[in-house]
Amino acid sequence: MENENIIKLEIENYNKCNNIWNMEKQKNLAEKFLKELKCKNRETFVYEYDNEYLGEVSIVFKKNDSDYCIPQKRLYLSRIIVKKEYRNKGIGKKLMNFIIEYAKSLKYKELSLGVNLDNYNALNLYVKLGFDKIIYIGQDEDGQYLKLLKKLD
Repeated sequence: MENENIIKLEIENYNKCNNIWNMEKQKNLAEKFLKELKCKNRETFVYEYDNEYLGEVSIVFKKNDSDYCIPQKRLYLSRIIVKKEYRNKGIGKKLMNFIIEYAKSLKYKELSLGVNLDNYNALNLYVKLGFDKIIYIGQDEDGQYLKLLKKLD
């Protein structure tokens, strides 16, 4: 796609992510993410096409779960989402590849994420991109999920 760009999300543009996901419907999540952005525990990058936000990916630096975060060693890939009508067009893969390279540039050795077992498209993408070590199998209110790990060489 021409006129595409992956840019770091600035706090003043945070509400533009409503174009990707319904921030009003998920108000608690939106407030949590904004708070993490403000205290610099979260960095979010957006896929922009013709000045429209179509996807986003976030990493988190500190979390009270060593499966997800280990200071100076492991980052948590907290969020990847692509606007529904733009899915399966390679945007998610571009965002994932970008965040993997970004994590390497910060000198981290590992990247972790969680994925619901019934989210086959995401699970397939993560495995193809090297998230091949299962570090936890669990269940929450959304069903069964895996915590996956990728070594950053």
